[in-house]
Amino acid sequence: MADSSATAPVLAAFQGVAASLPHDSAARHVSGSAVYIDDLPEPAGMLHVHLGMSAKAHARITRMDLSAVRAAPGVVLVLSAEDIPGENDVSPVIKDDKLFADGEVYCVGQSLFAVAATSIAAARAAAGLAIVEYEDLPAALDIATARDAGLKIEASQRMARGDAAAALVASPRRLQGQFAIGGQDHFYLEGQVALATPREEGDVHVWSSTQHPTEVQHLIARVLGRPDHAVTVEVRRMGGGFGGKETQASLFAAAAALVAVKTGRAAKCRPDRDEDMIMTGKRHDFEAAYDVGFDDDGVLTGLALELSSRCGATTDLSMAINDRAMFHADNTYFLPAVEILSHRYRTHTVSNTAFRGFGGPQGMIAIERVMDAVAQDLGIDPLEVRRRNLYGGAGRDLTPYGQTVEDNVAPELMAQLAASCDYAARQREIDAFNASSPILKKGLALTPVKFGVSFTTTHLNQAGALIHVYADGSILLNHGGTEMGQGLYLKVAQVVAEAFQVNLSRIRISSTVTDKVPNTSATAASSGADLNGMAALDAADKIKARLVAFAAGKWGCAPDEVVFTPQGVRAGQTLVSFNDLCRQAYLARISLSSTGFYATPKIHYDRATHTGRPFFYFAYGAAASEVIIDTLTGEMKVTRADILHDVGKSLNPAIDLGQIEGGFIQGMGWLTTEELVFDDKGRLRTHAPSTYKIPTLGDRPAHLDVKLWAAGRNVEATVHRSKAVGEPPLMLAISVFSAITRAVASVADHKVMPRLDAPATPERILMAVEDVKARARA
Repeated sequence: MADSSATAPVLAAFQGVAASLPHDSAARHVSGSAVYIDDLPEPAGMLHVHLGMSAKAHARITRMDLSAVRAAPGVVLVLSAEDIPGENDVSPVIKDDKLFADGEVYCVGQSLFAVAATSIAAARAAAGLAIVEYEDLPAALDIATARDAGLKIEASQRMARGDAAAALVASPRRLQGQFAIGGQDHFYLEGQVALATPREEGDVHVWSSTQHPTEVQHLIARVLGRPDHAVTVEVRRMGGGFGGKETQASLFAAAAALVAVKTGRAAKCRPDRDEDMIMTGKRHDFEAAYDVGFDDDGVLTGLALELSSRCGATTDLSMAINDRAMFHADNTYFLPAVEILSHRYRTHTVSNTAFRGFGGPQGMIAIERVMDAVAQDLGIDPLEVRRRNLYGGAGRDLTPYGQTVEDNVAPELMAQLAASCDYAARQREIDAFNASSPILKKGLALTPVKFGVSFTTTHLNQAGALIHVYADGSILLNHGGTEMGQGLYLKVAQVVAEAFQVNLSRIRISSTVTDKVPNTSATAASSGADLNGMAALDAADKIKARLVAFAAGKWGCAPDEVVFTPQGVRAGQTLVSFNDLCRQAYLARISLSSTGFYATPKIHYDRATHTGRPFFYFAYGAAASEVIIDTLTGEMKVTRADILHDVGKSLNPAIDLGQIEGGFIQGMGWLTTEELVFDDKGRLRTHAPSTYKIPTLGDRPAHLDVKLWAAGRNVEATVHRSKAVGEPPLMLAISVFSAITRAVASVADHKVMPRLDAPATPERILMAVEDVKARARA
C-alpha cells in the first residue's frame, strides 16, 4: 500500500499574533517594486503642480503679477487665493493655515500660488516669472525675539501639584540651570506628494501620502466648498511619515485637487526635497529652564520647570504638542511638589508640527538634564539618582496631572538592564580610562522612558474597520490606519488571522481609503495598532458570531462547541475547513461582511486645569549608551548601546525590534547631528542632505543590543495585551545625550556641570569642553 502521507496536503504553519514575520512589503521595499504615489501610472493629460513660495518671513504683499506665469509655455492654469471656491484654509484646528497667502505672508516658503503645467520643469520655470513685491513687516524668527514681542499662539499654560515655590525654599539643596533643544526635520524618504483625479459632478479622488486621510478629505472638501462625500482620499503606503504627514500633506493634496476639479484633468503635486524641507514644519525646538530642590541623597523635593517652544507662524498642532511636553516632564520620576510652565511662542518661521514623540521627547530630556545636574552636584552616579526618584507605591504614584501610575515597571526594567549590560563594572572601567586619557574621554549613561499612550485630544481615540469574508474563505481587510513602514498593516492582519485561525496568506490588506472607513483618526500617538487592531477584532468577532450560530445549527451542537482552529472549524464532532464553512454560510444567506469599531476606555482630561487621565497606559523602556569624544575636535562616536524595551505581549517581535532600533537611531540624530539653521532673513539654510545630516549606517553603534522585555504584559485590555512601540523608543536616545554630558564633565573630573545644548554637534561638544576647562580653572 502506498504511503498516504506522501500525497497528503501540507498545511502552512499558522501565523497569527506573536509570530515574528517580515513586513508585508519588505521584499518589495528592497527590490524597488513597492508602489508609491509617484510610481503610479500617470493618467493621459496629467498636469504637474508647482507652488510659488514667499521669499519673505513677514511682509505685506503690495503687488503680485502672475500674467507672465500664465503666458509661459506649457502652463494650463494658475491659481491664487481669489480662485478658491470654498475656504482658503488647510489647517487642522484653528483655521490659520492658508492654501495660498492672501495679502500677507508669515514665513519664508509660504504658498503664494499654484502653477499647473504639462511638465514639472515648465511649471517651475513659469513660477520663476512671477512678480511679487513686498512691504516688510517686523519678523520674530526665534524664541527670544518672540518672547520680547509677546507673540504666542495661546496663553501660557500651567500644570502643578503641591506648592513648588515653598518646597524649593525649604529644600536642603537647590540648583538652577537651562539649556536649548533643537528641532528636527522628518526627512522621510518619500517626500510630500498627491495625485488627484477628477470624477463626475465635481467630485475628486486623491492619492495622498498622508497619515491622516480623513483630515485631508475634510480640508479638500472645505477648499472646494463641497461636502465631505465628494472627496475620496486613498493611501496604500508612505515612504516614511514620522508625524510630518499628519497635517502637512493637506497643502499639497488640496492644491492638486483644486487643479483637477478646475481643469477636469488629473494633477500631481510633488515638491522636490529642498522645497519640501523649506515648506513643511519640523519638530519644535525648545528652551528649558529649571529650579530644582533636593536632599543630600539626591531625592527631589521641589521643581519649577519652564518650557518655551518655537511654534512657528501658525497654530498647527502646537497646543497639543506642548501639552504633551508638560505630560512627559516627569518621565519615570515622582515629583512631590512641581510647577511646569509652558510658553508657546509664535515666530515667523515655518509652522512646526507633529514629530515622533509629539513633544514628549522635549519634556523628557528636560527632567533627565535635571537628574544629571543633581548627580553632578552631589558626586553621585546619575543612575543612582534616577533610581532614588522613581515612581513607587501609594503616596509616590501620582503624576503632576493627577493620573495614578498603576503599571510602574521602570524599577524592575532598569535593574535588569543595568545587570545585563554590566553597567557598574563598565562605569568603573570608564573612570579609569578617563583618568589616564588626556584627549579621548568616554561617557556612559542609563536612562529610562515612560511614555503615555493615547491621543490627549480625547475624541481622537477611536477607530473603524471593515472586513469582507468571501465565499472561498479569502478575507479582505480595511481599516483607518495608514502604513508608513512601521508594519501596522501586517500587525492588524495578524490580529484578524488569529481571530479566524487562518493563515496570513488568506488575508488581503487593502489601501486606507475614506469611502470604506469614514471619520478616522490620524495614524499617530503610537496608537495605530491599539485602535485599528481592536476595531478589526471587533469586525472579525461579529462575523465569527454569525458563523458560530450557523455552524451550531447546521451540525447540531452548542455554540460553545464551535471552535476555530488552524486545522479548520470544529463544530461538535465535525471538522470543516474554513473555506467550506464560508461557502456553506454564503449559501445559507449568512452575512460575511462587517464593520468594526473601537473607542479607548477610561480616558478623560480637563485641559483647563491640566488634570485627568489622558493616557490609557504607559509604555516603558531603558537604554544604556556609551560614547567617546575627542576633546581637541569635539568629534563623538556612540560605541555601544544596550536597550531593553517593554512592548507588552508583542504582536510581532520582529517588527517591534525594528521599530525600537529605528526610533533609537532617529533620536540619536535629533540629539547629535541633525541641526536646523535659519538665517537672519528667516530662510532655512539646511534644506538638503548636503547640509542636513541624518544618521547613517556608520553612526549605528558597533554594539547595539536590543531586547524586548520578556516579562512585559499590558495591565489594560489592549489588543492581545500588547503595547505601543512607535514613539517611545526615540526617547531611549536621551541616554546618548546624557553620556556625552558625562564625557564632557570628565574633562574636569566631574567638578563642573557642562553647558551643552542639543544637538550635541562636534562644535557644541568642543565649546562645552573648553567652557568646562575654563570654569574648572576659575
